[in-house]
Amino acid sequence: MSEYQEIRDLASKFADSELAPLAAQVDKEARIPESTYQKLGENGFMGVYVPEEYGGAGMDYSSYAIIVEEISRACASTGVLISAQNSLAIWPILEFGNEQQKKEYLPRLASGEMVGCFCLSEPGAGSDAGSLTTMAEDCGDHFELTGTKNFITNGKEAKVAIVFAKTKKTDDYKGMSAFIVETETPGWSVIKCEDKLGIKGSSTAQIALDKVKVPKKNLLGEPERGFKVAMATLDGGRIGIAAQALGIGEAAFRYAKSYALERVQFGKPIASLQAIQFIIADMSTKLAAARHLVADSSRRKDEGVSYSKEGAQAKLFAAESAMWITTKAIQVLGGNGFIKDYPVERYFRDAKITEIYEGTSEIQRVVIASLELR
Repeated sequence: MSEYQEIRDLASKFADSELAPLAAQVDKEARIPESTYQKLGENGFMGVYVPEEYGGAGMDYSSYAIIVEEISRACASTGVLISAQNSLAIWPILEFGNEQQKKEYLPRLASGEMVGCFCLSEPGAGSDAGSLTTMAEDCGDHFELTGTKNFITNGKEAKVAIVFAKTKKTDDYKGMSAFIVETETPGWSVIKCEDKLGIKGSSTAQIALDKVKVPKKNLLGEPERGFKVAMATLDGGRIGIAAQALGIGEAAFRYAKSYALERVQFGKPIASLQAIQFIIADMSTKLAAARHLVADSSRRKDEGVSYSKEGAQAKLFAAESAMWITTKAIQVLGGNGFIKDYPVERYFRDAKITEIYEGTSEIQRVVIASLELR
């Protein structure tokens, strides 16, 4: 446990010194500074669990969850940047990639030289991932990918993408394959970047693929087994988003608690009022429970045992707790909580997406129920 505390202390110090002072600016300008990418790479946060032989920090998934939590506490936009980088771009290469693919891409991703993204969702294929329509035509020594991808985190900055497309036309998930695609390949274009409610510093892009040539060597995993790659990747990605939600909730809790101790009404701090005390108590309890769920699912992943249910539970509870906590934090601050001079309105906006991306809360309940009732 002392090792994990050291990692938390390291990430917390970095978050407080390098990210927190810029968080409001990142939100306002809807942009993470380039210098932040470099610093994230230098500290090992862009490739947390990439083995040292491939240029990574060589940590485990539990360390990664702690780092995402602490980074997200200071800046949720930066938190999802490293979550998508590690969980969605790096992990599938680590798990399904061959040695050549690992040597070619992992060092550049781990250093931050390359930002990665995960291209599964489409305008007509969100929770129903199997209905995607992007096609990969076999052209002998390469594939040509054509289609549109939607809501792609890191889509604007990404130099490499994990892209899912049908190599065989079907009406369901069968026939889907996964590819490693370099985004500077002709035919790849960013159609637009979304203007979002929260996590505004993190780009969310719509991507067009127009006969993008992908060499056969960049097929990730087995042909027509892409759905397996996608679902396995999202299983772990949910833990990262749970950690992000936990960090956002922790930030809101700390600010509300500090405010309640300092804000004086009727001659005494509002923290002396039982109504406020009960809110603080519930915030603290929800955070403690969420932290245990995140730690348990991360530990199970590190130990190589099943974590699909536990990861879904962690994301469901942490995300809904973050939304509740940030809502109540605004209530504690009253009118001040509704204006941008105070950070809790940003925490509130940032928290909402954790109930939606990488599987909505409703999808998490489907996953949990299906595993409990089978």
